[in-house]
Amino acid sequence: MSALNLSGKADNRVPGLPCIGQAVCLEPLVSEPPSTLPAAPLLRTPLYDLHVSLGARMVSFAGYSMPVQYPAGVLAEHLHTRAQAGLFDVSHMGQLLLSGPQAASAFEQLVPVDVMGLAPGRQRYGMLLNAQGGILDDLMFSLRADGIFVVVNGACKQADIAHIQAHIGAQCTVTPMPDHALLALQGPAAVTALQRLVPGVQRMVFMDGASFDWQGQVLYITRSGYTGEDGFEISLHKDSAMAFAQALLAQPEVLPIGLGARNSLRLEAGLCLYGNDMDAAATPLEAQLMWAIQKVRREGGARAGGFVGAEALFAQMQQGAGRVRVGLRALERIPVREPTMLEDAQGQSVGQVCSGLLGPSADAPIAMAYVSPRFAALGTPLFALVRGKRVPMQVCAMPFVPHRYRRAA
Repeated sequence: MSALNLSGKADNRVPGLPCIGQAVCLEPLVSEPPSTLPAAPLLRTPLYDLHVSLGARMVSFAGYSMPVQYPAGVLAEHLHTRAQAGLFDVSHMGQLLLSGPQAASAFEQLVPVDVMGLAPGRQRYGMLLNAQGGILDDLMFSLRADGIFVVVNGACKQADIAHIQAHIGAQCTVTPMPDHALLALQGPAAVTALQRLVPGVQRMVFMDGASFDWQGQVLYITRSGYTGEDGFEISLHKDSAMAFAQALLAQPEVLPIGLGARNSLRLEAGLCLYGNDMDAAATPLEAQLMWAIQKVRREGGARAGGFVGAEALFAQMQQGAGRVRVGLRALERIPVREPTMLEDAQGQSVGQVCSGLLGPSADAPIAMAYVSPRFAALGTPLFALVRGKRVPMQVCAMPFVPHRYRRAA
């Protein structure tokens, strides 16, 4: 989960960020505007001391000191998550609870998705939009017994909470949860490792959410994640986070994973990163996220519109988007990073890469880009301008590696 200015984005890689293969660097996952003010001290998650003790390389990310890699390295972490189970600290994310009898109807005024129809114990993907239909942030929300539990991106959480409070704070109670940590356990062996500590999680399916007890502590667990693999996200009080993380790392299948591998895993899964693949200037239609908007909220639906940005989005749906997000695969083994420009065969500019790297599991240079719709068809040949060289690419389907979610039979 998780803004790209297509008119130009500076190379804002974290100095010393690890590389995969032949100098294939992963981007820092978030854009920060330049400032002449003194840098604020970095915040620390409840697992900061654990990361340091494990030898993590710490970097600035969304205002926090976060692990970008551990001694095993990004490539090993990526491949281990695909084969076994990786533990991610995502406690920088924002967590909040919307409660009260009108919470669902109120939240539908801000997100273009079906909140009122969400069943208890289920989770859904959503977006906050501005009046122009641009994406202020993307988020996950689930219906719990105590209200609607919402998880937003770390770099956007203060603005998101203020936006939600300003628009619907009079209709429901908006409760930020800064005293909670968030862990993600991802990979095909995640369920094997987690069920040893929390029996019953193996009965969950993709996008389920439920509360569990672990040594007298309440865990709220969803079967979801950001890698395309089966896995879980665990919200728990910050005072319990260290002990629970250590218990997970004691399982033979589990290794700690940093931001570097998190980025390569999510890109191979074809998942958007807020700040790269969508922003306040990109609409759900342009970002190819209309699948997230259920029929009931679209024109002609029982609860069509009524959300911020509806008029602009519906008008664009009628007129068509001027650009769309696509997947690309390079035909030469040359990584193509953002913000590389794209051309057609005649040398005319047609778009720009928003995320790109050498996919360790895809075993090829892969990217996502915004291009003119007439160049979005599968198989369309394009050329990326990499250090003066025209690298041949081809529009391809996403995800770049198959999703392996545990869906209901």
